[in-house]
Amino acid sequence: MTALDVAAGACLLLGAVLAFAAGVGLVRFPGTLSRMHAATKPQVLGLHLVLLAMWLRHPHWAVAGTLLLIAVYQVVTAAVAAYMVGRAEHLAGSPRDDGTAVPPGDARA
Repeated sequence: MTALDVAAGACLLLGAVLAFAAGVGLVRFPGTLSRMHAATKPQVLGLHLVLLAMWLRHPHWAVAGTLLLIAVYQVVTAAVAAYMVGRAEHLAGSPRDDGTAVPPGDARA
C-alpha cells in the first residue's frame, strides 16, 4: 500500500461523508436558502474529493482531463440549479419562504 493509496482512501472517505452531510442537510434544514446551501456546497466538495481520489488511484493525464471536465460541469450546474430552485421558490411565494430572499429588481442585489 503506497502513500497515494492512503491519500485516495482518505479523500474517498471524506467525500462520502460530505455527500452524506449534504443529504442530511436537505432533510433537516428549514428554509429554502439553507437547503440550497446544503445541496450545493458540501455536495460539490464531496464530489471533488471523490474525483481527486480517482485521480490519485490512477494518476494519468488522460484520466485527469475527464475528471477535470466533470468537476467543472458540476460546479457550473450546481450553482445554476440552486439559483433556479431559489428563484422558483421566491416567485411562487411559498408559505415556507423564510423571507431572506432578495426580491427581483431590488437595488441591493
